[in-house]
Amino acid sequence: MAGLNKKSGNAGERLGEGSTGFSKNGFILAAIGSSVGLGNMWKFPYITGENGGAAFFLLFIICLVVVGLPILLAEMTIGRGGRGNASSSLFNLTNKKHWKWFGLISIITAFLIMSYYSVVAGWTLHYMIQSFAGALSDTSMDYAATFLGFAGGYMPIFWSAVVMVITGYVIAKGVSGGIEKFNKVLIPGFLILLLIMMVRALTLPGALEGAEFFLKPDFSKLNEESVLIALGHSFFSLSLGMGCMLTYGSYVQKDQSLGKATLAIGAGDLLYAFIAGLVIFPTVFAYGMEPSSGVGLAFIALPAAFAQMPLGFLFGGIFFLLLAIAALTSAVSILEVPVAYAMEQWKWSRKKTAIIMAGLAFLLGVPSALSVEGADGPLSNLLVFGKTIFDLFDFSTSYILMPVGGLIITLFTGYAWKRAGEEAGLTGGIYKTWMFLLRYVCPLLIILIFLYSIGVLKF
Repeated sequence: MAGLNKKSGNAGERLGEGSTGFSKNGFILAAIGSSVGLGNMWKFPYITGENGGAAFFLLFIICLVVVGLPILLAEMTIGRGGRGNASSSLFNLTNKKHWKWFGLISIITAFLIMSYYSVVAGWTLHYMIQSFAGALSDTSMDYAATFLGFAGGYMPIFWSAVVMVITGYVIAKGVSGGIEKFNKVLIPGFLILLLIMMVRALTLPGALEGAEFFLKPDFSKLNEESVLIALGHSFFSLSLGMGCMLTYGSYVQKDQSLGKATLAIGAGDLLYAFIAGLVIFPTVFAYGMEPSSGVGLAFIALPAAFAQMPLGFLFGGIFFLLLAIAALTSAVSILEVPVAYAMEQWKWSRKKTAIIMAGLAFLLGVPSALSVEGADGPLSNLLVFGKTIFDLFDFSTSYILMPVGGLIITLFTGYAWKRAGEEAGLTGGIYKTWMFLLRYVCPLLIILIFLYSIGVLKF
């Protein structure tokens, strides 16, 4: 790939055999694939339901513009400027070793997330197969007991392994030959299937009540806590703070506009979240389900709704196929972070590194697969700091390590690296606004998110 400097290691090995890095459209699709994960299809609907529907969605858009997009641009700019992994890029731009160590936090975060994210991604594959096979179509079924029975067994380990094999295979094929091709097929397909599901949901009897709940703002239900939740989700939904966008940015050509790419990625993230809302809310309202039923919305409430729907096995299968696609495209970007680091650090081949990292992340994820809260799993009663292993990994990465990683990015770009605007292609008022947000607004808001998440800041 043109532009890779000597500090980035062997270009051919880092990108994959025959790879030239991302094409312009390929990069945007891959970045959208990274951001459009389970956060859009699973977490966003239920936190929106808990916070008043459309009013929260509007708040989320504001937070995305103020916090998410500036940090997204910063991550990609560091990656392209440094031409290394999430650690070496920071060192390459400053020649100061302490930034290299700070960058390691993102790599560790991504590796830990991958270990338990593969478990949840595995759930989506299992439910997809079960739904298409008609095994979830019995309206008398106790869907909560069904989910907890599955999550408490050993099958999640198998499905986690399947996720790791798929993810490792895609990464082993290289940047343009694997990651880009994978996303070029799945992301457009994802949109087509999502639109099909939206049409089906909006034509259900009583669906308009759900659409109104989602589209009609009720600002009386917003409070200080809603603002922090929206801020946190704007941060998490773009895969920030764990090195994904920084690593992808290191594979971007120099003539690509990072500003335009940032807007395209943000628009894609919003579009998929918006359409997902028009799938979820009409469906749950049509069948009398609770729109704020927490994480059980995807694996308990919606399967019960699909069971009552004509051709529910088909539409339920498509829904979980959508979840699986969202999970896999994100998983590829997450695992690529430690893979890029190991390749550069130890000069391993891409194939060898993908196999080793996927294998290690899988082994680390086994305890999470066996420790889901509420399920009668072998490790579900083992508590560490009052949390199951699964919840401990989720909490420590999502609420501690990712905000710390995001804070490092804002401080590095805002204060330590003096040529960020030149690399990003920003000048004048736009550059000054970006710097103001990164130096003052984003760090303050990230700290507030962090304090709220760990329970220090309460309302």
